[in-house]
Amino acid sequence: MPTLGAIADDFTGATDLATMLVARGYRTVVAVGSDSIADEPGRTAVDDADAVVIALKSRTAPVTEAVDSSLAALRALRAAGCRRFYFKYCSTFDSTPEGNIGPVADALLEEIGERRAVVVPSFPATGRTVYRGRLFVHDELLDESPMRHHPLTPMRDAHVGRLLTPQTTHPVRLVGLDTVRAGAAALASALDDPSLADALVVVDATEDEDLRTVSAATAHHPLVTGAAGLALGLTGPRPGAARVAAASRPGDPAVVLSGSASSATRAQVAHGRAHLPHRKLDLAALRADFESAVDELVAFARACWEQDPQRPPLLYAVGDPGDLDDSPAAAALVEKALAACATRLVAAGARRLLVAGGETSGAVVTALGVRTLTIGSPIAPGVTWARAQVAALHADDGPGGNRHTQKGHIVDVALKSGNFGAPDIFTEAWSALV
Repeated sequence: MPTLGAIADDFTGATDLATMLVARGYRTVVAVGSDSIADEPGRTAVDDADAVVIALKSRTAPVTEAVDSSLAALRALRAAGCRRFYFKYCSTFDSTPEGNIGPVADALLEEIGERRAVVVPSFPATGRTVYRGRLFVHDELLDESPMRHHPLTPMRDAHVGRLLTPQTTHPVRLVGLDTVRAGAAALASALDDPSLADALVVVDATEDEDLRTVSAATAHHPLVTGAAGLALGLTGPRPGAARVAAASRPGDPAVVLSGSASSATRAQVAHGRAHLPHRKLDLAALRADFESAVDELVAFARACWEQDPQRPPLLYAVGDPGDLDDSPAAAALVEKALAACATRLVAAGARRLLVAGGETSGAVVTALGVRTLTIGSPIAPGVTWARAQVAALHADDGPGGNRHTQKGHIVDVALKSGNFGAPDIFTEAWSALV
């Protein structure tokens, strides 16, 4: 039975944290929404787990919706047996002046009857660090990084306290790096000071060892909040034996579905275009005749499998800055199209899917009817393979063929945050499947 429960505000963030928990010895299940651990398959998976991460699509949802879904997740985790909780958000603190990080943290604290929590977005392995309360992305301040121009959550201030203060009813305080470097006991004493009893406390951390210190100092806190890096200091019951094996075999049909517009993913798309068969989504064609446009993308991918099954086709939305259409309608259309491609390609035989982009990942997993993900081999910091049980799908035998219903399949899926991964991840991720 699980004892640690986590709530992630998007799907890639959920697998990001789950990867860290597996590395720390927790057999970990990612549940797609709160309801996924209530049905029989979900309960079975959860009963065998040490930790459960509920993946939500709440990062950019309206505040009330984000709070309600997060509270539902907390209640589901408590019902499953969890007694300690982790609110996971992006290491670049993606949010707006209204939320959703502050309102969700407030609601979770109230629900469990606690007054304070730490705020730790640092994840040095991915280049995210906090010093003097300011968030850095590698060597750049957050507001000078590419996140400044994020289409949904443009980050125009690097000071975590200033970002958080308008979102929360709690006072926001800072504990600096000097206190962290004084050790876990000193940090625990500082955090337990009555002056911080009702606060959300931003804690500096610039190295992995800092995160281990923060984790040790907060071991008695019922709720922590932060990026996946904070899990570095946890220790689960199954060190070295928490990963699940791959479901697919080398040579099984594979596909890359990229909906992210981030600069990191654009570099990955550029590398993929140089090495993989590829097709860019045509938004005008999708608007004019969605079904026909998706049919063409699926037919292209299937033809690629026939020609060379060792080279997965790449279907992508944005390759260059000029491709970017940051309107909500365009983003929704991309998600819908790639989700439709995913369902049809799995029905046609795909057993390995690499999906880039948090919103795209959520759309794909939802469309496939996945209830839980069991975490397998890591690919890169914050990116992992996972086994997923896909629901029954409607399939066809190709253009003009008969449609029929297939039973569910077990597939390997990797959900990649737009900002994570090396430029060659679309070509090299497959080698991690063992």
